[in-house]
Amino acid sequence: MKPLKQSKLVSKLLLRHRSNNRLWLSLVALFAGTTLLLIAVMIWWNFSLILNGSANNDSLGSTFLTVGKNVTNETMGKKNATLFAPREIEAVNAAPQVEDVGVLIANKFPVYASLSIAQGFATDMFLEAVPERFMDNKPFGWMWEPGNTQVPIILSSDFLNMYNYGFAPSQNLPQLSQSTIQALAFDLTIGRGIYVEHYTGRVVGFSDRISSVLVPQSFIEYGNKTFAPTTPIAPSRLIVKVKDPSDKRFADFLKKNDYTTNSEQLRWNKMRSVIEAVASGTGLLAILLMGIGTLVFILFIELTIAKAKQSLSLLLLMGYSPRYLAMFMLRRFVPLIFVSLGMAAIIAIVLQGIAAKKLIAMNLTLPDLPGMWVWAALIVSAVALLIFVSRAIFNSLRGSE
Repeated sequence: MKPLKQSKLVSKLLLRHRSNNRLWLSLVALFAGTTLLLIAVMIWWNFSLILNGSANNDSLGSTFLTVGKNVTNETMGKKNATLFAPREIEAVNAAPQVEDVGVLIANKFPVYASLSIAQGFATDMFLEAVPERFMDNKPFGWMWEPGNTQVPIILSSDFLNMYNYGFAPSQNLPQLSQSTIQALAFDLTIGRGIYVEHYTGRVVGFSDRISSVLVPQSFIEYGNKTFAPTTPIAPSRLIVKVKDPSDKRFADFLKKNDYTTNSEQLRWNKMRSVIEAVASGTGLLAILLMGIGTLVFILFIELTIAKAKQSLSLLLLMGYSPRYLAMFMLRRFVPLIFVSLGMAAIIAIVLQGIAAKKLIAMNLTLPDLPGMWVWAALIVSAVALLIFVSRAIFNSLRGSE
């Protein structure tokens, strides 16, 4: 008998008693459960990207905190009271939730900056350097060696906003866009008296993570060694990578040691527990729906096989093997499962694209497609469903022999 006629015969005998209502009910439950599961993973993944950052670029800088010592009436006037000793840096590194600690090295030498195109724009300024692993934006060519006359600068986005909306209007100076300020050259004079050196500074990038004016660490070290060799170089600020800044133990550590940090960043992180609770609740509901859908689907298959018991016995007498019949059932029903999962994946892709576009208006960046954890959840779900359904079909056929 030809394979096509064999397939039609088996289909007519095995599937004539099937209940399409139960079948569609199970597929709808699988679709809804899978969709909710992917949405739950997407919520967790997207919020992790926003808070923790991706590819060294975090939109909110939330897990990187700048920590300093509070200036009090008692510490005012004490030159080294707000500096961090090595043992204090080690204590911060050992604090709850802290994953890494770096020091912000400040200039101990005078720095004077002027902009020739903006008459009157000249000011004393401070510079800082930070280990590159803590930078959210490391432009190409971020390096400096003694003898170089050009110094790359990374400017805090907050500083540019303060200039444009505060300083520039009050001083009748032009407001500057990011692209414009990157095209300008600043005259930098470092040192004092006859011991000065002149450089050209160019803004090569902007930072949303660190509120400072950053230059390469080699430039700060050279200037401190050349113009302030006897000045203590202990840092007054630390940059700390924290797994969960909303952790009460970490907050208590800061309070106990009278350390200060950006409270706005901590406020963002308090949302993490809410988001994780929402994602967990959605995930549990998704698993419940998928479980119900899988159970109904398996019961539908078992009921179909049970109702076709006589037909099944006839097919076995005709020489059809249980394995052939099981593979036939798999070919008929497994594609329906993958259609349900595929539709859920399409919904996830559409929702991710919508979220990415909506968040652009908030200056938050997300990928246009779901991340690997979403696809991993989909693959795991597909494999688990395939195993359960296959086992149910083989067991049902084996029990009907």
